[in-house]
Amino acid sequence: MTLYAVGDVQGCAAEFEALLEAISFEPRRDHLWLVGDLVNRGPDSLGVLRRVVALGDSATCVLGNHDLHLLATASGVRAAGPGDTFQDVLAAPDAPQLVDWLRHRPLLHHDVQRKTVLVHAGVPPVWTTEQALVHGGEVETLLCGPRWCESLNSMYGDEPDAWSEDLAPQERRRYTINALTRMRFCDRSGKLDFEHSGPPGSQPAPLIPWFDAPRRARDVHIVFGHWAALGLKRRSDITALDSGCVWGGTLTAVPVDPAGTPVAVPREVGI
Repeated sequence: MTLYAVGDVQGCAAEFEALLEAISFEPRRDHLWLVGDLVNRGPDSLGVLRRVVALGDSATCVLGNHDLHLLATASGVRAAGPGDTFQDVLAAPDAPQLVDWLRHRPLLHHDVQRKTVLVHAGVPPVWTTEQALVHGGEVETLLCGPRWCESLNSMYGDEPDAWSEDLAPQERRRYTINALTRMRFCDRSGKLDFEHSGPPGSQPAPLIPWFDAPRRARDVHIVFGHWAALGLKRRSDITALDSGCVWGGTLTAVPVDPAGTPVAVPREVGI
């Protein structure tokens, strides 16, 4: 069995299919980790969702910011914007089933045996892994519950950008969602920045990539996506996987266990 981690698919169904073929993925033998953002910006969000759902227990997927935006739109909390391309999902006859499947995905997945966390954007440096699981679990419980639509009402907004145990429940959930699905840069104290999205080195002082924050615990390896300008980055404590397929880059799979050489397919496959 090979465990592969795959970067942001974002509606690039043809490239996703080509990547599965390139790694000779066999659902009865192998397993996929998907870093979230299955949908939006690409041409076939519906095809991606249906394909991943069909993989069943052979795939583990966490929620990304675009997946949450689809849920908010489906629930009526937020209208689709001019750049959104998941209308095919909303109009599909199986939309209720797909939305229900999506809202039951976790915000992060902790593989205790491998000492690895799968998450869309990262784990805020002021949190331990245990804190991330607890606070992520609070949001997950609401999304899986009967009043899940209401839980998305307070999702949007850049504040609070710093963690405190004294935050009100809605603020705590907003911070959790923002940190786990939108984070890129922070300052050395861990205060989050949501304005800058370029590659490391393009940000103004005193911002640094979240994974370089001095306070960050390094007890687990973190696999994440979200940051197309960062691209594929592998080091002992992180694996970054968003190689920007939807923006003309590639869709990448990295063999996690056993470790292996990344495999990528170009965006042109789906054009």
